Amino acid sequence: MTRRNPALAKRKPFGVRIYKNFRFAALALVVLCLLAPLAWLVASSLKTNVDIYDASKTFFFVPTLENYANVLTRNNYFVFIFNSFWVASASTVLSLILGVPAAYAMSRFTMHRSALVVLMARVIPGISLLVPWYYVFSNMKMVGGFGVLILSHMFVALPLIVYIMMSYFDSMPLELEESAQVDGLTPIGAFQRITLPLSVGGMATAGILSFIFSWNNFMFALVLSGSKTKTLPVAIFDFVSYASIDWGGLMAAATVVTIPIMIIALFTQKYIVSGMTAGATKG
Repeated sequence: MTRRNPALAKRKPFGVRIYKNFRFAALALVVLCLLAPLAWLVASSLKTNVDIYDASKTFFFVPTLENYANVLTRNNYFVFIFNSFWVASASTVLSLILGVPAAYAMSRFTMHRSALVVLMARVIPGISLLVPWYYVFSNMKMVGGFGVLILSHMFVALPLIVYIMMSYFDSMPLELEESAQVDGLTPIGAFQRITLPLSVGGMATAGILSFIFSWNNFMFALVLSGSKTKTLPVAIFDFVSYASIDWGGLMAAATVVTIPIMIIALFTQKYIVSGMTAGATKG
């Protein structure tokens, strides 16, 4: 009787090894494509304009912080950072306050027509509303203030939050609320004490996505903001003039816009994943 070689027995089939190698190579290629532009952005922000145009200094150059000094001190970008943070936070919080109860009502009372209206508001291009918005808000003397920016960002954030939370509430068992009402709670009390605490993951997901949209929004702020309410994406345009472009300052400013969002996504990824997968694991 022949004995099998343990080393050969542990070897996986050739097709399995090929598939694993292909999957690893494809994953490495995707990661490289995603990280290469970011690495180029950060590297360019540490170069002078002369070094950026010099192909021989693509990888080997003397780094400088002059671009960041120009962005953060001379151009007063801390004000623009505060403006972006304030508009993004206010629009997200207000959208959550209005959107979560609306999503709960649409989910529990099967308000399909209202959900369709919310979906239509989600897919309407924002640029088609800028002209009427500007006309209305200019007549109300609101253009250039924080209020008009917050309201315009809520137009996209609110439908996004409602749509995410509707699917989240649909996945939650109705028996939990019915049991709470049998114990003496009102429908509103059951929502506040039972449903709302269980939906923290979904609210975190919706709030983070809303904040990221508002932070990165350029179009609304370009038309509706003023010199004192300018946000970071609009402020980046200060480095682009008719005759030339300050590429070093532009890259440093873009890095300042990108890094906070990356940090937020890094520390809140578990909430995003739990909120995104809630519909598949509950119910």
